[in-house]
Amino acid sequence: MVAFAIMVISARTGATGAQLSKIRTSHSLGASDQQILRHVILPNALPEIMTGVRISIGVCWGTLVAAEMLAGTTGFGFIENVARTVSDYELIWVTILIMGLLGLIFDLMMRWAIARFIPWRGKG
Repeated sequence: MVAFAIMVISARTGATGAQLSKIRTSHSLGASDQQILRHVILPNALPEIMTGVRISIGVCWGTLVAAEMLAGTTGFGFIENVARTVSDYELIWVTILIMGLLGLIFDLMMRWAIARFIPWRGKG
């Protein structure tokens, strides 16, 4: 639910960013609506969609940890909450470090996926 609004906004932004001249040109060359969607609009919208996915992963990761801290019985947020209760500062720092490293790994994986699957991103 957290990622839904981000994904809708990024998909809409990407789809509306398609140049009308490219759509009209492909239509005048005989492309069907499905071909225009697949070969013109989707490749134009894909960078925005993938950026929305990247942002959504970060927001969802933060929301998951916050939910674990508030009402969880497992997970890093729960472990940190228990460590805070018993003043185990080493465990608090370890959980913070692990949560940060996992967030960084998720972001690096998305950066790799964007660079791998959208090589035309930022090229004009």
